[in-house]
Amino acid sequence: MAYSFDFTAVAQYHTQLAVGVGYTLMLTAMGAVLGVAIGTLGAVVRAWRIRPFAQIFGVYVELIRNTPFIVQLFFIFFGLPALGIRLGELQAAMIAVVINLGAYSTEIIRAGIQAIPRGQIEAAGSLAMTRAQIFRHVVLQPALQKVWPALSSQIVIVMLGTSVCSQIAAEELTFAANFIQSRNFRAFETYIVVALIYLLLSIGVRALLNQIGRRFVVKRRGA
Repeated sequence: MAYSFDFTAVAQYHTQLAVGVGYTLMLTAMGAVLGVAIGTLGAVVRAWRIRPFAQIFGVYVELIRNTPFIVQLFFIFFGLPALGIRLGELQAAMIAVVINLGAYSTEIIRAGIQAIPRGQIEAAGSLAMTRAQIFRHVVLQPALQKVWPALSSQIVIVMLGTSVCSQIAAEELTFAANFIQSRNFRAFETYIVVALIYLLLSIGVRALLNQIGRRFVVKRRGA
């Protein structure tokens, strides 16, 4: 039986798609900024074995990396109300994304920190550099340079993972797709369009992260 394609049935819902893209990018941006901040703190604590925080971050990393993202999301949105903590859909989605990326970026950045030669840090200390200067210029920047491609890939993976947030009615792109196909009954066309949007978002976010890496990571190290 021949199938008649009709993408106009999807195009008329462009507003919902735009809103979905906006929420997806917002979740990604907030997750990237806060998640990488948590990851940097966790990486330093674990790499330098600062007690008792190293053990706390170790449990956090293992817990998050060995459980599905959707379970983490459901625990925050459906589980926390049992303790009297009620969150909106977007709040729960944002917290879940930040926590998830924080755990993965902890291990990624830790690998970069541990790759810095100990002698390089000791040499910086002999030059009368402060601890803050040593951490910023000798430890953090070279570490980020080493792991930036892996960290960028993880951010893109998390962006794609935000599609799960549609399960709690967070109005990101997949939620918009589900809404549209429930109205026009054109699931094939709807999900083709959404898949292409995700592809373009992935390419765009990766290109942006590459630019950020060249501008603020690689270039600064040589400055």
